[in-house]
Amino acid sequence: MKNIKLIYSINFDEIARSPKEITYIIFHYTGMASEKKAIERLTNKKTKVSSHYFIKKDGTIINMVPEKFIAWHAGVSCWKSHKNLNNKSIGIEIQNSGHINKYESFSIKQIKSLLLLTKALKKKYNIKSKNFLGHSDISPNRKKDPGEKFPWKHLAKHKIGIWYDLPKKNRTFRNIVISRKNKKLFLLYLKKIGYCAKNKYTNSAVRAFQRRFRSKIINGKIDKECLEISKNLIKRGLN
Repeated sequence: MKNIKLIYSINFDEIARSPKEITYIIFHYTGMASEKKAIERLTNKKTKVSSHYFIKKDGTIINMVPEKFIAWHAGVSCWKSHKNLNNKSIGIEIQNSGHINKYESFSIKQIKSLLLLTKALKKKYNIKSKNFLGHSDISPNRKKDPGEKFPWKHLAKHKIGIWYDLPKKNRTFRNIVISRKNKKLFLLYLKKIGYCAKNKYTNSAVRAFQRRFRSKIINGKIDKECLEISKNLIKRGLN
């Protein structure tokens, strides 16, 4: 891609990886009100955090770590049978104040740049649509980003990430209590999608699912709407 600015971070593993190892793209928000300080944090050796790319409010894309190296963006993480997603992913930080501040909507320029970047990365590494994930997906007990204002549905129209296909009447299922058997079925679907919903982290994983696929209500409670959404995602094959 052209017009990418370079501001390199020294926070990465120095041993290069094979292109075939890159199978995921992980989206983050900075969670900091100051864009300048966010960039400084991702390039400061004392913080021990970094990302491959950073997208500014005005849509400027910054390359911080070469793709062939492992950046430090995911931390303790899990998706399906994979742990430590840093090894297999490219991390993209998007400037946003985050939940601890005012958590504003992502700018149109940011999303346009994000689409340009992710489409190029998808083609380059043959990344499956289902392997575009949020930090909260892979670390639900620790993270909320990129959050419920992230336009997953819009991105899925461009085959960046996945989305479900249900009629509007599905909304009538919201808050409808389901049986214990169907709750277990939902948790089974949750694991098939990729979430590591185990023991004490189950509620966090449910919230992460809701934050991404049912952002109107994020309460960790499994209702019929959650079940129908998960069922539809499985039915569509998660391509």
